[in-house]
Amino acid sequence: MLLKKQKKSIFINIWLLVLFICSNHLLSIAKKIEVNKNGKIQSISFAINFAQENDTIYIRKGTYFEKNIFIGKPLTIIGENGTIVDCRSEDAFGFLIKTKNFIIKNITIKNIGISYIKDNAAIKFDSCENVIVENIEVDNGFFSIYFSRSQNFTIRNCILRGQANRTESNSGNGIHLWYCNNARIEGNRVQLQRDGIYFEFVKNSLIQNNVCENNLRYGLHFMFSDSCSYRNNAFRRNGAGVAVMYTNRVYMVDNIFENNWGPSSYGLLLKDIKRSYVSRNQFLNNTVGIYMEGTDQTLFEKNNFYKNGWALRITGNCEDNTFRYNNFIANTFEVATNSSQNRNIFDRNYWSGYSGYDLNKDGIGDVPYIPVSLFTIIIQSNNYAVLLFRSFFVDILEVAEKIFPSIVPKYLVDRKPAMRQFKW
Repeated sequence: MLLKKQKKSIFINIWLLVLFICSNHLLSIAKKIEVNKNGKIQSISFAINFAQENDTIYIRKGTYFEKNIFIGKPLTIIGENGTIVDCRSEDAFGFLIKTKNFIIKNITIKNIGISYIKDNAAIKFDSCENVIVENIEVDNGFFSIYFSRSQNFTIRNCILRGQANRTESNSGNGIHLWYCNNARIEGNRVQLQRDGIYFEFVKNSLIQNNVCENNLRYGLHFMFSDSCSYRNNAFRRNGAGVAVMYTNRVYMVDNIFENNWGPSSYGLLLKDIKRSYVSRNQFLNNTVGIYMEGTDQTLFEKNNFYKNGWALRITGNCEDNTFRYNNFIANTFEVATNSSQNRNIFDRNYWSGYSGYDLNKDGIGDVPYIPVSLFTIIIQSNNYAVLLFRSFFVDILEVAEKIFPSIVPKYLVDRKPAMRQFKW
């Protein structure tokens, strides 16, 4: 009899344990919450507060007038096509996220308020990890997507627009990263922002297949961000082009720098850069293709410089850089420098202004080419001299260079100029 009671007690305990485990499992299963303008849950903020960790919130199409939405737990938020969050241009942000393991997709966020003391953003992430931001559209943004102190995240296929009538002082950046690591920025289109993409203290990140155009200042602004790559991007018609500064080990491959015009505009500005790689890029119709200051130990190869005002402007504190297998075609000025010394190597580049000969038919010109003209040197010391360009005075200088080649500095020379344009 006692044995029978013991068996019954053991059975009951096992059954209770099974019920406890199953109930915990059921509670832990992520659920789907629907937000609908005509449904039971009509507010995104309410749905987020109601949700448990790892739930999915699905937002039906419609315009939701909400702002300052805070999220502090792992969630997936997906909008139906036509989902709009309107912040009504008040001094507010759209979403603020402080969590790991977060996904947000398919939402339009519009009318972010301007602030001169706060970085209001459509979506702002602080101290986050393992995040995906995909198919987000921001219209009339201040800052659009902002990450700080975060790692392991992706921003993909987003369309970010600021306002056309704003100035630099009342505009924010499209994609803004500060103290971040392992970011992927890919397939985005950014326009009418202050800087299209802004990196500061970012490591080990990839920027690829983005288009940044018609931004007020830089298409890409990149500082103190080592070991990053940008590939297959297009930077067009930005106020000051692209700036990469105070950084080591940057890889710039297969990008287009186009139509960046202005008195302080460059296709690519490199300042205090070391041990980097610039290859297969297109520099087309810029005031300056590449402006270099304090750039060392960097390889420039297989790039095309076409119809720029200056293809290259190199200051005297640039050392140990190599330029090889590049095409310099139809640029107003090919190379300019402010120094009487050259500590860089030019080797086997194609220069459309080269008129030398190749007697042994090896594809290399037998006469070295000096891409710095006397008129370029004059402009470096007196900018107003550019007004004489295409005048009879310049024609006289060109004749003088040919008759008396010693008047042109020999310190910057390509000793093996290519006879034919490279096909990259």
